[in-house]
Amino acid sequence: MADQPATLAAALGDLWQTIGARARAGDTGSSYTARLLAGGVDRVAQKLGEEATETVIAGVRRDPGAVVTESADLLYHLLVLWQSTGVEPGAVAAELTRRARPSSDGRTSRRSHEDQSSSEGTG
Repeated sequence: MADQPATLAAALGDLWQTIGARARAGDTGSSYTARLLAGGVDRVAQKLGEEATETVIAGVRRDPGAVVTESADLLYHLLVLWQSTGVEPGAVAAELTRRARPSSDGRTSRRSHEDQSSSEGTG
């Protein structure tokens, strides 16, 4: 088991590297990732949406095993979308870190953003 990623971050990092390698190789004959990317960002986004829906359904059914497998599919397709749109994982990590910092009123930055968005939509 020493070759297994020890953390979710390590597993996602390994997956990101694999997706990048398959994107660069572009072997649509043997790589699902390459075929998916060849379909364009619309196809990638469609698959991501399908996986998100399947993950939600697994959660509503309270099926932990299905939540695990669907979550893995969802994360894979999210990383393929990042690849397709030129988004680097570090940019997402930086945004998550920014949102986790408390704002001047003591709430997290993300919560403050949500409050602003909902008040903009009602007013």
